[in-house]
Formats: sequence, C-alpha cells, structure tokens
Amino acid sequence: MPAPTPRRPLDLRLAAALLAAGLFATACGPDASDDAPQAAPVIDQERCDTNAAAGTVTYITGYHYQASVTQLEVIAADALGLFDALCLDVEIQPGNGDVMGNAQLVSAGTAHFTPTSNEAEILQANARDHEIIGIATYGHVPISSLLTGTDIEDLTELEGQTLGHQSMIPAPLEAMLVAAGVDVDAIDQVEAGYDPSVLPRDQIQALTGFRSNEPHQLDAMDEDYTEWLPEDFGVVGSFGVMATNPEWAEENPTVTEDFLRAVAQAFDHCSENGEECVQYAADLDEAGYDTEHNLKVWNTERELVGASTPDDQPNGYIDLALTEQEGETLLDNGALDELPDLEPLFDPRYLESVHVATEVVWPGQE
Repeated sequence: MPAPTPRRPLDLRLAAALLAAGLFATACGPDASDDAPQAAPVIDQERCDTNAAAGTVTYITGYHYQASVTQLEVIAADALGLFDALCLDVEIQPGNGDVMGNAQLVSAGTAHFTPTSNEAEILQANARDHEIIGIATYGHVPISSLLTGTDIEDLTELEGQTLGHQSMIPAPLEAMLVAAGVDVDAIDQVEAGYDPSVLPRDQIQALTGFRSNEPHQLDAMDEDYTEWLPEDFGVVGSFGVMATNPEWAEENPTVTEDFLRAVAQAFDHCSENGEECVQYAADLDEAGYDTEHNLKVWNTERELVGASTPDDQPNGYIDLALTEQEGETLLDNGALDELPDLEPLFDPRYLESVHVATEVVWPGQE
C-alpha cells in the first residue's frame, strides 16, 4: 500500500487571501511554523472533533496523479491545507485506472472516496455488487471519445478491425457505436493501455480515450487522427463523478460534507490558478510528470464543467433526468438488464449542504 501523502504548508499566496477574508487564523503554539501560516480549524469544536474521530479518510485517484476534475481539486485541497482546516485527515493514494477495482475498495470500506469516469459506472459497479453512490457530478457531457485513423469515414468500417480500450469500452462510446449502426460484437476488443501511439502505428484501428487526454498527446506527436464524440450521435453522458460508500457516508455525514466543501473550494482556486495546482500534483509523482500536458487536461475538463453546468446550479450538481438518459444507454447496449432505482444511487444532499445557491459556503466567511 502506498505511503500516506506528506502534508505541505498552506500556500503563501492563498493563505494571504484567506487570512484577509477571515477564513483562516494563523496557528500559534509549539507546532506552528515560524515561516509559513498553518491552517487552523474554521469549524466549531464539536464538528472538528466529529471529523477527527473518523480517523484517516482514504481517497483513491482514478489514474495516478493526472490533473483531471475530481482528482486535481483533491490534491490541491490537501496541499493548500483545506482538509486540515476542516479537521479531516485525508490520505491520497494513486489509482491505476481500474475503476471497478477502486469501486470494490470503496464498497468494502477499505477506501472512502474515489472518482468514476461517468455516472454509468456507478450503475455498473452496483450491478457487480460494489455498493457505491455518486455524491457529485461535475461534468454533464461525455468525456470519452473514440479515436480512429483518418481513413475511417464511417464507424461501421470498424467491424472486423481492432479497438483498444483501457479496461472496458466506456458506456457512452458503446452507445455511440450502437447508434451508428455498428455491430459491436464484430469488433475485436483488446486492452491497449495508456499509450495512444498504438493508433498511428496501426497496432489497433480505434482507441477509446478521454477528450482531455489522448487527443492532446497525439497532437503533441503531430499525428493525424479523427475524433468521434458521443453527443454528435445523440448520446448523453457525464464525467467527474465523486463516489463513496453509502453506509459510511450516512455514518459520517459531516466528513462527507466537508470533504466536498474542501474539494469545491479547491476547484474554484484551481480554476484561476491551474499551473499552481498542477504543480501540486507533479510534486506527488515520483516517476516524472508532464506538467504542460496535465495543465491541458485540467483546462479542457474545467471548461467542459463550466459549459455543461447551468448558471443556477453549483458545480457538481446531480440531475437524475440526465442520469436516467445515461442509464438507458446501458440498457440499449446490453450492459444492464434493467435500470435500477436511481435515487438511492445518487445522493445530492451532501453537496447541497455545503452550497448556498451556486456558491460554496466556507465557515467563517462573511
């Protein structure tokens, strides 16, 4: 198991702004640093004690320390001391892209929060008896895209050819193929890893990916490709979904709320300070980190969040009408036998409790 992520002092620029706004107090006493402000609790003692009593809260990233929505904000919230200010002891562990594996860990109580690529994966996880719920959905458009060579002019031409994916074809992409009249069973599906160069090398003829990631990588390689988007075929979708264990969340409501509160505060900060937040992620990566590429990932995804979030809703809002449409794509492509009751699987209470209208409420803020 990876070692706990080391804590860092509150960023000086953010600390100055927060101190000016009355959000943090400078810690005093023997443990306070002489050269950096520390995050003092901003919640009352009873809530602080309740959060602290929960012990270590484990968050598993979806894929290493990539600067994706629902990953970068968590990393930044930790680096900026926002979790500390809410008396949360958050341990960040890197995931390897195995969404269902992460879901199983959260369901078992081994971990407490993890992102999923879309709301459909919440349904698929529960169909596999991994009990998790979605508590925030940041993007309300499919993040998945299908990449092919420029010689593919119709998706039906993929029949008899090879399609690469990371662990499974994302539901929006399978729905897109079905909507395009493709016989999905006639496509040879293989796990292709995370190196998109297998596409221009013609090792595969199609590659699933994320529009914030692989297209930027192929552009950097100066490779030609065609990107196919699910919404162009009438397919709805989502991305940036935060998941947790429903029983654990019910037993720890203030922890769940304040985790989302810190993440929401960090999202706002990182929206204006992307390079700074990406550097926090780079600091955690021991194998080297492409900050330029990851900044593109973050900027692409946060822009999609903004474009797909109505003006009267907070970032992360849940729309069960859209969820139902996304779930129906699983029925259409045979990934689900029946659509479950959605309300127990997507709980907006925790997110709503830390917002007034569209603004996150930070304790002590005037």
